[in-house]
Amino acid sequence: MKLIIAFLRLIRWPNLVFIAITQWLFYFFVVESLQTANASETISASADNFLFYLLILASVLIAAAGYIINDYFDLNIDAINKPDKVVVDRTVKRRWAIAWHLVFSFTGILLSLYISYKTGTWIIVVINSLCVLLLWLYSTTFKKKLLTGNVIISALTAWVIIVVYFFAGAAIINYNGWHEGSYTFDVKKLYKFTILYAGFAFILSLIREVVKDLEDMHGDAKYHCKTMPIEWGVPASKVFTAVWIIVCSASLTIIQIYVWQSGWWLSAVYCILFIILPLLFILKELKAAVIPADYHRISSIIKLVMLTGILSMLFFKFYS
Repeated sequence: MKLIIAFLRLIRWPNLVFIAITQWLFYFFVVESLQTANASETISASADNFLFYLLILASVLIAAAGYIINDYFDLNIDAINKPDKVVVDRTVKRRWAIAWHLVFSFTGILLSLYISYKTGTWIIVVINSLCVLLLWLYSTTFKKKLLTGNVIISALTAWVIIVVYFFAGAAIINYNGWHEGSYTFDVKKLYKFTILYAGFAFILSLIREVVKDLEDMHGDAKYHCKTMPIEWGVPASKVFTAVWIIVCSASLTIIQIYVWQSGWWLSAVYCILFIILPLLFILKELKAAVIPADYHRISSIIKLVMLTGILSMLFFKFYS
């Protein structure tokens, strides 16, 4: 039992559940709500529920592999920053950590290949394979570089939503625009909602990554990492984070004005109470933060805001 608990901690099982919920909600609440009046039984000719659940599994496995390899290479740093949470080489042997990383990564890529073959959407296997590579490079190199690692993780977080857009049958915008007749859903609206949620995920993830760097400064500095707090200092890192919080809050406020005018008043109230106001609270807490425990608390609140943001997809069923 101890080994199982340690393994679940290693793969960050709550984060994996979050990924699955995000993709499930976006597919069954956002995409389905945009089906046209003449839509057939499936959302698109190339997608079905079985393949979609395989897509979720592929995303979860690739993410789990990324968490494992990150802990594998961060063993010494984590021993300083989070000594009570170290799993690799204490409960799970290093060779088994590498083995599970390879199994999860390979399985995730194989599933992505099968999905791409069945749907004809080859960008899924290409980008998912790139995700595996980036997660490895992030753990070995980019995590220690100024902003590079933060941007990579934020982009991968956004991809969790974007991949569903491609799976649903939508294509990258071409110069001729969309051909509405080839879709069973409003692809233009889907594109807008994909950008909205993926952008939200990117910005919140970027904010949280910098906050985590502030939390882990001590161990990162000892092993010569060039994270933002170490290179720019704590005040500049706080300003950087605060600017993105303000940008995100302002953007969401503008969107809620439009949402309210469209008659989605319940959704607007929800977003104001459970997304925008908590972001302003985070801004206040960030200014007062001093010790690692302060930044850890802020990081946890940001994760909660990400969850409430994703749960806002439920409103698409009410207003569709």
